[in-house]
Formats: sequence, C-alpha cells, structure tokens
Amino acid sequence: MAEREEDGTVLPVLVWAPGPGWRMMSSAVLGGGWGERHWVINAQVRGGYRRMDADRHLADLAADAGLRGPGVGLMTAASVRDFRHATEGGAEALVTAGVGVRGWAAAPGPTTAGPPPAGTINIIAALPVPLSPAAYVNAVATATEAKVQALLDAGFDASGTPTDAVCVAAPVARDGRAEETFMGPRSPWGARLARTVHTATYAACLSERDGGRAPVR
Repeated sequence: MAEREEDGTVLPVLVWAPGPGWRMMSSAVLGGGWGERHWVINAQVRGGYRRMDADRHLADLAADAGLRGPGVGLMTAASVRDFRHATEGGAEALVTAGVGVRGWAAAPGPTTAGPPPAGTINIIAALPVPLSPAAYVNAVATATEAKVQALLDAGFDASGTPTDAVCVAAPVARDGRAEETFMGPRSPWGARLARTVHTATYAACLSERDGGRAPVR
C-alpha cells in the first residue's frame, strides 16, 4: 500500500510487483492488452474523476512508487484499502468494489465520449501456471462470469459497473513447461479462478454495501 497527496487529499495506491517473468491480460487503461508486465497498481481517485489522460496519470503514480518496466494500471473511486482477497490451491484474486453506479451490460441508455462516473469493480487475479494466449482470454471471461454471479448472490440486480476492469496474471513458460490451454469454469485452474474471484467480489460488494463491515478474507 502506497500513498500520495492530490489536491489536499491523501489517496492510497495498491501495488503488486512480482517483477519480470509474468504475462498479463488486462482491460486496464494503462498496460492493457496482453504481454509481459512487471507490476500492477490499483489507484484510488477522487469521486467525479474527469481527467482524460488517465494512462499518463497512472504511469506517473507508478513511477512515484518506484516501479520500472511495463505494468498495468487500474483506478477506482472506491476505497482500495477495503480490498478483499481470496485464494485456492495457488489461484488468487484481489478485488476492490464500488457499486454505486451499476447496471446491466445490455441495458439501453445514453453513451458518453468521456469517462463515466467512477465506481468500478477492479479484479486482479494471479495463477501459478503458464497460460496459452487463448487461455488468457478464457480466464478473463471466466473471471467476468464469476463477478456477475457474485453480484447476483450479493443481492445486486446488475452485471457490473460501466468502468469495471480485470487483470489476469500468470508466469511465462520456462524450460519447456507446458501452458494451460483451457481456463473455462469447469477446467481445474479455471474453476479455482472462478471461485476465488467470486469469493473476493462477493465480500467486496457486501463490504461496499455495508460500509466496510463485511469480514476481510
């Protein structure tokens, strides 16, 4: 956990820096897509965030935290101190949740050219096994399905928020180590991923709803 001051407000930044040797797939504004990444940050911003250079903002925050090389940057107006974490058999998920602005993905409604009001469910998941490129895509889909299930189980009539982001990390295959090719929710590693994302998202959403009183796991 790092901190910085912006406009007189102290704001935290979650930092995970496993270093070289990891590939990540992410929908994040900084370091999104697929490739080798050395770190992930999840930065809390003030409500009503309207900067249009979020990628530069996140890059500056990463540099201030002493991070070097390529990485992934996420942001949210939700409290990142109130993260929830789950692990199963080597699979891990860390989730921060803001669910004040939520709805169904296919609902009709107006669109906007700028960033929508920040709420955001951010999911960072890590696996201890190498994945094929297709398995990374499958893992993002599995994590998203688990997020929606957690929202419904927590009593929210929604599939997410307009600004949700996900990052899936796995080690680069070395010395001929085989890559996992399936990450659907009934595959061995996909099932672990789904359960950890569900557990962390469910707890984070309940904590957001109940003002931080849901238990930390």
